[in-house]
Amino acid sequence: MSERPPLPPLSRIGIIGGGQLGRMSAMAAARLGYVCHIFTPEEDAPASQVAARTFRADYDHLTALEAFADSCDVITFEFENVSAEGLARLAHHRPVRPSPFVLEISQDRLAEKSFVTERARARTAPFARVTDREELALALEEIGLPAVLKTTRLGYDGKGQARVTSRAEAEAAFATLEPKPLILEGFVDFAAELSVVLARGADGTIAAFDPVLNHHHQHILDLTLAPAPIPPEIAEEAQRIAARIAEALDLVGLLCVEMFLDRDGRILVNEIAPRPHNSGHWTIDACPVSQFELHIRAVAGLPLPAPRRHSDAVMKNLVGPEEIGLWPEILATPGLIPHHYGKREARPGRKMGHVTRLFPRGALPGPEGIAAAIAPLAMRYRPGE
Repeated sequence: MSERPPLPPLSRIGIIGGGQLGRMSAMAAARLGYVCHIFTPEEDAPASQVAARTFRADYDHLTALEAFADSCDVITFEFENVSAEGLARLAHHRPVRPSPFVLEISQDRLAEKSFVTERARARTAPFARVTDREELALALEEIGLPAVLKTTRLGYDGKGQARVTSRAEAEAAFATLEPKPLILEGFVDFAAELSVVLARGADGTIAAFDPVLNHHHQHILDLTLAPAPIPPEIAEEAQRIAARIAEALDLVGLLCVEMFLDRDGRILVNEIAPRPHNSGHWTIDACPVSQFELHIRAVAGLPLPAPRRHSDAVMKNLVGPEEIGLWPEILATPGLIPHHYGKREARPGRKMGHVTRLFPRGALPGPEGIAAAIAPLAMRYRPGE
């Protein structure tokens, strides 16, 4: 474990990635007295709008990465699709939190699933490596149908994957999915999709938020309910699993563990993300310390307070031009807390912002009440789905 002292105020935190997660991390860092530098290939990136300095270059541009590192006191990242090689190069210049090793595991679905089952002793759906058609046939025989065929790298929000219900569908998906190798995962008939966000400090301290329940629309997170309406023993087990994964990774930073709760009450780990997560956005408004502040605290070596919530919450994503187009109505609706990500182009499927609605602890409503609470955004959330 590192014994480095906490970063003093006005230290420079480098964030690789310029999206909304970097934006909200930089805003949390400013509250704690830190200055953020952003590394991104994007022009006018959301994070750049609230940061002190931006380095614009491709993520594998080693010379630019080294100049970026020289400008910072510590480095972190806001999404996984960055160069692990570049991050490892940065680690020779400055502390990188989470470590390049953690990034390498999370970037590869096969490595991720193997690590979770072997090192963290957690369940996942059955899975198998698929490099060629012979391995595909063997995997289908072992795992059965239906199943999900995925790329091992670069997929997010449903990209790079296909649900297959027949041998013919699997063959067709194998022909189109790139890059290979692929991974075949057994289809989980789940009762709920859960996630746990936690932080782990350099001293091993873990601070975990309550598990939340997630609803997706077209593979993109649409709605998060905090806390998840599940029995206390299930919630505690979900937090224990997430903590085991963080400890096995020797994580310093933030981690989200996405999970399935199957119809037999078992928790199956789906994916891990070693950075702030969309399903943790509710913490900005419902907790004294948000996921973004915990991220910065862990990276900077500060104490990690217990992430208690003072309210129950519903978080609704604003996706694409249709939903961000309702911004005037959102601003005029009492009780909705708006967050705009500063993106200029509203493309279909692009996350443009989110809103949060708070409720007293223990007063999270049922489906009809949730739909009413997030009006005028309730068209996607249908009770019972």
